[in-house]
Amino acid sequence: MKIAVLSGKGGTGKTFVSVNLTAVAPHATYIDCDAEEPNGHLFFKPEQTQQTEVYTMIPTFDGTKCNGCRKCVDFCRFNALAFVQGKPKVFPDVCHACGGCALVCPTGAVAEEKRGIGVVSEGLSDGIPVISGILNTGEISAVPVIRAALRAGNGENTVIDSPPGSGCSVMEAVSGADYCLLVAEPTAFGFHNFRMVHKLVSLLHKPFGVVINKTNGVYAPLEEFCANHHTPILLRISYDAKIAEIAARGDIAVTLNPAFAQMFTSLWERIQEEATA
Repeated sequence: MKIAVLSGKGGTGKTFVSVNLTAVAPHATYIDCDAEEPNGHLFFKPEQTQQTEVYTMIPTFDGTKCNGCRKCVDFCRFNALAFVQGKPKVFPDVCHACGGCALVCPTGAVAEEKRGIGVVSEGLSDGIPVISGILNTGEISAVPVIRAALRAGNGENTVIDSPPGSGCSVMEAVSGADYCLLVAEPTAFGFHNFRMVHKLVSLLHKPFGVVINKTNGVYAPLEEFCANHHTPILLRISYDAKIAEIAARGDIAVTLNPAFAQMFTSLWERIQEEATA
């Protein structure tokens, strides 16, 4: 079973939930798809790590074959090509590596070459496979790195630590998930962003539930929204100094505190019930 953990914004505790859920799930693999700033490895501290480079294919042009027709430039909807001094010029940072320019070129002047944009790191933490997609600094799109990280995971159960927000990277991370877990922060800002990711998983027709993290009493707008949209709240995690201390040390709460272990075990069981209902 593949469970994607999402949040509308950073700082809600998405990685905290993902890491602890992985630690209690049977035969689980953790995949960190927050490729711009993956930090699940800070908790798992995987060993025997190995890295595989992730490439995209960037067009190159043979000036002896190019007849200056500009069909490649006109085709590129991302404006990654321009015609400069009688020949095409590519801007790699905005190229989406779709290969369309090569397809429309009538003279076969377009070839492709590899361009590294990140790596996928794989290791083990007490028998748990830990996979992290890591985007190179300055790259625009994390989608190819996320795809590579997801391909690397093949466990019986998989917890996908998605990027924050509701953009293309998030959609890529959750595309193959069987269930989505939305981590919400009970604040006005958190509620605003929660509604966007709620709409996203609804449009993708994914079954989902909610974890309200760092709660200190009832935040009525969030609770009422979930009730009105028939969205189950699977867990409420109190604002607790003990949890903050454990996380700040880079430890995994469920391995240190039986109460936390029971809490996340119950969450795992509840997800199984919701996913198969």
